[in-house]
Amino acid sequence: MSSKKSATAKKPRPAGTAPQGKKALQGSQGKKAQAAATPADTAPEGPRPARITAAAVLAAVEGVVLLGFGVYVLIMGLTGDPESPQQAEMLGVTVLALAALPLLAARGLWLRRRWSRGPAMITQLMALPVAWTLVSNGGGLIAAGAAIGIVALTVLALLINPTATEALGIGPRDA
Repeated sequence: MSSKKSATAKKPRPAGTAPQGKKALQGSQGKKAQAAATPADTAPEGPRPARITAAAVLAAVEGVVLLGFGVYVLIMGLTGDPESPQQAEMLGVTVLALAALPLLAARGLWLRRRWSRGPAMITQLMALPVAWTLVSNGGGLIAAGAAIGIVALTVLALLINPTATEALGIGPRDA
């Protein structure tokens, strides 16, 4: 038996040096994964383009209008004399819930979050059939349907623009 230390014994490592081996590699990969996940949560640098600002404002206006309509329908369902109070109340609650989508999308666009483009575009795509139905019914609803359609098409055009996608940190797909 020898009192000498074996060659595989761990030696103290000077401060500031990286560990060696498989565990060190896994640790550095974990740090890279954390670093890669962080930039998606932060807004891109530089000023907000006017296209993103306009899309955010229009989406917020849609959300506020839906919120107002939902509150109106809910109040009329509770205090008014609808044919079916339960249906009126449920419509009011549904419209209030639907108002959350454009409001969240508008906030995300304003803060230039990458995730906000999808909900904003989905909201506009859902607004187009509503606009068509209002225009098709005629009467006083034509103006409302035309306004909804114009706003929806405008926001879609603003969001598919390359300037907007770059401002949101959405780049071309790698081949």
